[in-house]
Amino acid sequence: MKLHDDLHNYYEKVMIEQILERKLNDKYDDNVMADFCCTVLNQLPARYIRYDVDMEFYLPQSERQQMEERVKIAIDVAIEQVSKKRQFSNE
Repeated sequence: MKLHDDLHNYYEKVMIEQILERKLNDKYDDNVMADFCCTVLNQLPARYIRYDVDMEFYLPQSERQQMEERVKIAIDVAIEQVSKKRQFSNE
């Protein structure tokens, strides 16, 4: 069986779009962002694909909106967890 390097979770793309849109990558260092992204993705179902273009073409707009809303909520939860962790570290 040949493993494909092009397999990835489509939620990663949606998450990165929202992180950049919200400029969260400017707020946290790389180490925090790595943990932050794991926290976000662990809250979401996996949606593995090979090519983004296929997903964008075949994904109904309503489902895309639902995915974006799930990511938004997961990011909000991760922000809260990072804030709590920072408060705990500074005490």
